[in-house]
Amino acid sequence: MKLLLFGKSGQVGAGLLRQLPGLGALTALDRSAADLCYPEQLEAAIKVHHPDIVVNAAAYTAVDRAETEPALATAVNAYAPGVMADAARTIGALFIHYSTDYVFDGNADRPYLEDHPTAPGNVYGRSKLEGERAVTAAAGSHLILRTGWVYSNHGRNFLDTMLRLARERKELRVVDDQFGGPTYAALIAKATAEVIRTLWDDGAAGHSSGVYHMSCGGVASWYEFAAAIFERAGLSALRLKPVPTSDYPTPAKRPRYSVLDNSKLLTRFGVQLPKWRVGLDRCLVEADVVDKR
Repeated sequence: MKLLLFGKSGQVGAGLLRQLPGLGALTALDRSAADLCYPEQLEAAIKVHHPDIVVNAAAYTAVDRAETEPALATAVNAYAPGVMADAARTIGALFIHYSTDYVFDGNADRPYLEDHPTAPGNVYGRSKLEGERAVTAAAGSHLILRTGWVYSNHGRNFLDTMLRLARERKELRVVDDQFGGPTYAALIAKATAEVIRTLWDDGAAGHSSGVYHMSCGGVASWYEFAAAIFERAGLSALRLKPVPTSDYPTPAKRPRYSVLDNSKLLTRFGVQLPKWRVGLDRCLVEADVVDKR
């Protein structure tokens, strides 16, 4: 099996760098080798390497900045995935692409299924939804894996921000009325590798095309997520105060509720990510923030 990975330097991409070599010959590219703003680079990479599977872990993820950079967010998150999906189709490769819980409006009261109507409330979510549609329209073998609240032990993310602020402040105010499923990027990478292995063994990639939700189980508010981080990292003495979204305005509107139902992934591939607290513990252990015992 030959695999081509775009976005090796990102949170999920870094995890895929550890998981995918166990499946076959991997070529991994970062922005310097294949910039999503230049479609010709993407097409050329796919044609030159001629992989069996293309995995796109690259994206524009600056949710607030996207409000003032809609053209760039759309180019990276919508147009580029369509170009890659079409190039993958021309060589008969499976295309795997990651999307987001932010494609939903956030007004649900139970975990979103894949076929729930989409209605993103910000530029980032709209750009990712357009990317989903472009990948589907390419009409090749594809998997669109929606996830959400992604964090890891490197790069900029909620976990990194909380641990940094804990060193700088005695009190933190964190939103307590937005709910999602915090998901450790390394677990997304591991689950993706398991899905690829199953598809390759079954020889049925074309029959499995579509959207699948891939996130850790359970529900948390940002406040609950922060509280768990501090408790597990031994920072429980830090004063943490829950606040409503109205007290913490941001340029981009966030969904109130964006928990994903992952049952389709389990039914089709036998893959299930652990509960979010288990994922957090694994992340902190691997980052040497907590004792491994």
